[in-house]
Amino acid sequence: MGKLENKIAIVTGAAQGMGESHARTLLKEGAKVVITDLNSTKGKALAEELGENVLFVKQDVTKEEEWKKVISETESTFGPINILVNNAGISFNKTFEECTLDDYMKIVNINQVSVFLGMKYVQPSMAKANGGSIINISSINGIVGGAVGYTDSKFAVRGITKAGALEFSKDNIRVNSIHPGVVETPMVTEGDSYEIVKEYAKTIPLGRMAKPQDISDLVLFLASEDSRYSTGSEFIVDGGITAQ
Repeated sequence: MGKLENKIAIVTGAAQGMGESHARTLLKEGAKVVITDLNSTKGKALAEELGENVLFVKQDVTKEEEWKKVISETESTFGPINILVNNAGISFNKTFEECTLDDYMKIVNINQVSVFLGMKYVQPSMAKANGGSIINISSINGIVGGAVGYTDSKFAVRGITKAGALEFSKDNIRVNSIHPGVVETPMVTEGDSYEIVKEYAKTIPLGRMAKPQDISDLVLFLASEDSRYSTGSEFIVDGGITAQ
């Protein structure tokens, strides 16, 4: 029996990359998983591949009505929700001078507002399930500085995690954040700066970029009873970058 037998999970931004890895890991451990993404082609294909215990729902995570739809479809298909992985996010590397207000609000809405909406609308469902685990994917740039917009939004994820942990504890809902370093996902490997990133990876104390599974194993820990006394905490998985 898996660690998540009969649990119901939602993973956002799950059509590829880290989100796909998280979804596969939760499914393998016995959960029924709803994967959401704007990329319906990849999302539907992944759900079809993974089988009857996976449902794809197209979602813009910045839209309140679409969060309501995701919660409703999850409950009607599988039942009350036990696990939410707020994984969807974007990054850019612009200076203050280059960053327009539209740029700024786009990254804030996707990286920060979506987490607020997910937490807000999943709480009643988790309360019906007598508890649950919310896992917010932040970044090491929610711990240390980086580019404007991205850093700000990832620090905010760290903050709302702590606020949610305090408020939701009455319903036996735990809320924690994960702070990855450099992860070898399509966003990195297919980008223009991949060669630069590979050189940077040589300076990481453990000598390599993270694989998506390195993050997914921590997601599994936080989703399961193994972390039953952890809430309001940040978990850094960066190969030692922030220790330098």
